[in-house]
Amino acid sequence: MDRSVSLPHQPNKTTTVTLVETSSNPSGMVLVSPYQTNRVGDPMDLVSLAQQVQKGDEFIRANACNRLTVIADQIRYLQEQARKVLEDARKDAELHHAACNVVKKPGNMYYLYMRESGQRYFSILSPREWGASCPHKFLGGYKLQHDMSWTPQEDVEKRDAEIGIMDKLLNRQTALPACTEPNFEGLSQ
Repeated sequence: MDRSVSLPHQPNKTTTVTLVETSSNPSGMVLVSPYQTNRVGDPMDLVSLAQQVQKGDEFIRANACNRLTVIADQIRYLQEQARKVLEDARKDAELHHAACNVVKKPGNMYYLYMRESGQRYFSILSPREWGASCPHKFLGGYKLQHDMSWTPQEDVEKRDAEIGIMDKLLNRQTALPACTEPNFEGLSQ
């Protein structure tokens, strides 16, 4: 049985309270006084029930909003990650298409130069090795990784350390018995 109730502090808003259906013969048992079990009682009890329903609705809404906010933050983070992946892929492709007269091998450093004509090319000689006779504008040094991505020279040490940690993780995890929790013990040493 549904009852609409106006709350004292919100007279223009009604809340619907659902009461348990009444029966003079619940579960086949005849009641001595159905009036005593089915009466509505004090009207303030109905208001209290309505307030409780409304409070529940407010909490559910707040909880849903909080959870949706977390999801929205995760979506923004994933979108940013996707942009970064696409940008890195674009840069890597650009570097792979630079002119080069040597076969590029993963793990080696290559140095990008630009001729006066605008042609970009890789060399195995660094500007320091060229010395004062460096013939073209130096654009940057890059290490070709084993996944065929490029790491700028200034990030090589950091990237190598990250790869080292992942190698340790992979080596340690295969030597350990099956475990439900990740084991990062000793990886930062």
